[in-house]
Amino acid sequence: MSILDFDAELVKAGATAQTRLARLRYLIWRNPLGAWGAAIMGVFVFAAVFADFLTGYDPLSINAALSLALPGGAHWLGTDPFGRDVYARIIYGARISLAVGIGATMLGSGFGIIFGLTSGYLGGWIDLIVQRVMDILQALPLLVLALVMAAALGPSLQNTIIAISIPLIPYVARVIRANTLALRELPFVEAAKAVGMSETRIAVRHILPNTLAPLIVLATAQLGSTILTEAALSFLGLGVPEPYPSWGRMLSQSAAEYVRTAPWLVIFPGIAISLAVFGTNLLGDALRDILDPRQRS
Repeated sequence: MSILDFDAELVKAGATAQTRLARLRYLIWRNPLGAWGAAIMGVFVFAAVFADFLTGYDPLSINAALSLALPGGAHWLGTDPFGRDVYARIIYGARISLAVGIGATMLGSGFGIIFGLTSGYLGGWIDLIVQRVMDILQALPLLVLALVMAAALGPSLQNTIIAISIPLIPYVARVIRANTLALRELPFVEAAKAVGMSETRIAVRHILPNTLAPLIVLATAQLGSTILTEAALSFLGLGVPEPYPSWGRMLSQSAAEYVRTAPWLVIFPGIAISLAVFGTNLLGDALRDILDPRQRS
């Protein structure tokens, strides 16, 4: 490569970077609430990844001498009845909440894609059977069905992910099926059949990619629901067990007994849960506006 070609590549790369930066600024200007939601979730992801460097306390370390220490000084958010640092437990609790939220959303979305794509593309008796199963799963609210599954599986991190993912399957399956029913009648599918492509390849290579935009919006919106459901299950003792620092478990241990004498034990975990759900909802609404052409002016 000559020097002139190298300079041209640098100019092209610089122009591309400026274009992407301009697009990012436009998206932030167009969706300021979505930018705030992304910033909130970015903070939680950063806290979950770098929790070891953000606090000098072990969230599982017990020190009876520091029981119910007031916020401030060495313990910014105070301590719990066992002398454990509340700030450290909230930071490490972000790992649990995001792991359960992302894991349950991905697992539920994965099975929802399989059922929805199969049901919508093949139709007939397969569609009838799959949709009746989805009707059964949707007969109970998300939290109630998650409670039933969590009680049956037992409290653990893996079982909590499975218990929350199962109620998400019908919601994803419905969205994928609806888009598949519309896409399978379009000319590009007929053209793919005409050149001899298999049904599986058409469904996976041509129909599935065109259903990803609404799926991304739905998955982002469901992430907040999974985080809230995990907190509810842990609050009731059916979610992530001790000694893992779960936000819902922190509320369960302190809400009834210490809400008056040590309110920081309830306030700070509650704020963490509220911000996580609020951030995912804002981000999901922004993605809907960006990816849905009907929302564009």
